Amino acid sequence: MLRLLSSFRLFTYGLTAREVEVLRLVAKGLTDTQVAERLVLSPLTVHTHLSSIYSKLGITSRSAATRYAIEHQLA
Repeated sequence: MLRLLSSFRLFTYGLTAREVEVLRLVAKGLTDTQVAERLVLSPLTVHTHLSSIYSKLGITSRSAATRYAIEHQLA
């Protein structure tokens, strides 16, 4: 099980489980407010997660995040 989790973390470039959840919902087209409602977070927390995702993946936009999610079967 640990090996599977390690592989998943490598596959997701060190994204946390929550960041992957946010990324999946963003890739489905949800707004920050909608993601926040779905995950019971504040919109500011969602924005913070997105900033972290962008930094870790070396991207700068929501569309690039969506593309990453699709290409890596996260969406």
